[in-house]
Amino acid sequence: MLQNIRDNSQGWIAKTIIGVIVALMALTGFDAIFNATGNRQSAADVNGEEISQNELSQAVEMQRRQLMQKLGKDFDASLLDDKLLREAALKGLIDRKLLLQGAKNSDFAFSQAAIDQLILQTPEFQVDGKFSSDRFDQVIRQMGHTRLQFRQMLEQEMLIGQLRAGLAGSGFVTDDEVLAFARLEKQTRDFATLTLKADAEAVKLTDDEIKAYYDENANQFMSPEQVVLDYIELKKEAFFDKVEVKDEDLQALYQKEISNLAEQRQAAHILVEVNDKQSDEQAKAKIEEVKKRLAQGEDFAALAKEFSQDPGSAANGGDLGYAGPGVYDPAFEEALYALQKNEVSAPVRSTYGWHLIRLLGVQAPEVPSFASLKDKLARELKAQQVEQRFVEVTKELEDSAFEASDLAQPAQEQGLVVKTSAAFGREGGEGLTANRQVIQAAFSPEVLEEGANSGAIELDPDTVVILRAKEHKKPQQLPLEQVAASIREHLAKVRASEAVETKGQALLSGLRDGKTPVAQAQDGQAWKVVEAATRSQEGVEPVVLQALFRMPKPEGADKPNFAGVTLGNGDYVVLQLKGISEPEEALSDEEKGMYRRFLASRSGQQDFAAFRSQLEAKAKIERF
Repeated sequence: MLQNIRDNSQGWIAKTIIGVIVALMALTGFDAIFNATGNRQSAADVNGEEISQNELSQAVEMQRRQLMQKLGKDFDASLLDDKLLREAALKGLIDRKLLLQGAKNSDFAFSQAAIDQLILQTPEFQVDGKFSSDRFDQVIRQMGHTRLQFRQMLEQEMLIGQLRAGLAGSGFVTDDEVLAFARLEKQTRDFATLTLKADAEAVKLTDDEIKAYYDENANQFMSPEQVVLDYIELKKEAFFDKVEVKDEDLQALYQKEISNLAEQRQAAHILVEVNDKQSDEQAKAKIEEVKKRLAQGEDFAALAKEFSQDPGSAANGGDLGYAGPGVYDPAFEEALYALQKNEVSAPVRSTYGWHLIRLLGVQAPEVPSFASLKDKLARELKAQQVEQRFVEVTKELEDSAFEASDLAQPAQEQGLVVKTSAAFGREGGEGLTANRQVIQAAFSPEVLEEGANSGAIELDPDTVVILRAKEHKKPQQLPLEQVAASIREHLAKVRASEAVETKGQALLSGLRDGKTPVAQAQDGQAWKVVEAATRSQEGVEPVVLQALFRMPKPEGADKPNFAGVTLGNGDYVVLQLKGISEPEEALSDEEKGMYRRFLASRSGQQDFAAFRSQLEAKAKIERF
């Protein structure tokens, strides 16, 4: 996820919007606090810090869905071993917890402002190039997070990334290592291959062999676990025709709307930042020097291009465009609103550094008529009433469903219809049953085993559902006649591959001890010769290249080395390594730099892996 987040600010004015994010989080983060404490049963304890069963369930489900996406929808999810998924997910959570502890113990930290900036600059959260809180909510909801949960996850990712970068960036290599690696990397090999084809059609299998395989591997031929749901769906749109707005409420909202109108001011500025490389005194001295040059008649825009450290406005002569009150830093805003048109302020200290501010223009607010805003205001009032009613009815519906033994009564009370889903498995289905929260609820012990109604599940801001398991289809062994064809095909491929591998290994043995001359090994086909093959040679199977470059150097031109490898399709390839060539020309500085960076990065990654192993070795870890 974080690879798509831009690390750099897009201008000083963007930094002033950070407060919007902070307020946004404060207003909507409480649900995550209560949800996070809903299940305190531990899955593990790492140095005294808990990993909850809820965290583990979410990690297992995420791992399952990722595997299903990679394997395709036609893959039978029942073949996924829940125990292995759980073990892998728990190991990942433990590793993550250890790294977070390691980062904190090493005093790595990120400010909340830095997290805000990352969120603001993430393209996935933007509409028309600007941050959109609605888009932000939509994206993180699809990920299954609340705002508070997302911020916590983001902060953790940033800490782990900082730790990784700190360790991985410390790797270094010597000149000798660079040269030795370059010789190996640029090495070429002359070889030939002889491919022995696996013929599955020539394999004859009896019904008894098919039956024996079926009996020995019964757990491979199970129907997927599935559930059929009954559910009721509540939509916000159903309330729009049930609410009315009063004229006096419209008038009150209109007066509030126009009272918020304010003049817009077009500012330009020159910013000299105060940071780790430049003290407050140095920045102030620099801005005062720029002020003197202005007083001597130099152009403000030209000086902004030369000196301003705000990358978002410097190229435009410092122009920040029009904005109203509440956008800029308080000290900046106070100085701006004290200026007359074309006047330049004295040096102003803000959170970011020292500014010179120039007022370029003023726009008086245009007051729209009541008639022009009436429809918009009516929609806003209706939306507020609908939202309130939607929340109330959702709570009533959830309470009723909690007490009911089915969904019929809660549906009747609210005039809703009980619907039924198609059967689906733990990988999900289509439409409603593709929703991660629906899948988790459907296969939860409360719904699946205890027969309870679920709580209200928010599919999107306008839709909630409550569901109940109507039918639980447990895994059952598929009949032999249904899977016999696939078993026959699988066994035929395996037997054909085994047969051709046996033949190939016998041929290899003869070639190596000299009993079988190279020419006689062809068996009606010619050796396929490749000269000066590189490690990334096109037209050669990767598994063949890997085996080729692991082979030792031949003792002489007339004494090739031999090896064999089985391909993914079952064919067996006999390899004849004839010779090895190493580069004679010297490396250029550019090549040395490239190899040095690669090796240093690899060394740093090894250091990071060693650090992680050390954390695990010293940790007190309990699994429950």
